[in-house]
Amino acid sequence: QVQLVESGGGLVQAGGSLRLSCAASGRTFSNYAMGWFRQAPGKEREFVSAVTWSGRFTVYADSVKGRFTISRDNAKNTVFLQMNSLKPEDTAVYYCALGHPSGNPNEYNYWGQGTQVTVSS
Repeated sequence: QVQLVESGGGLVQAGGSLRLSCAASGRTFSNYAMGWFRQAPGKEREFVSAVTWSGRFTVYADSVKGRFTISRDNAKNTVFLQMNSLKPEDTAVYYCALGHPSGNPNEYNYWGQGTQVTVSS
């Protein structure tokens, strides 16, 4: 069984930064891609970013490109999402997921419980 635990969310002013972490346990973390998704109230879950198992390839949603950076440390079974220049529209619950590199949430088999990010204007 895989467990994913996110941390690092919080309240920040527009223009600020946050760094999310997702710690994985229970499976060979380094064999799988990791993704970040987010869900705002009343909206569907949307893709944010993903990184391949090696960390060599990354992909971003257009809405966060140039502001967010995904990375991973396979030695620590952890994936990160550095979020800079945050905007109020980035407010959402952020989820990490383990699976296959894709923007489709159906390609991910395991999900964390989510961490709230709130950006005030």
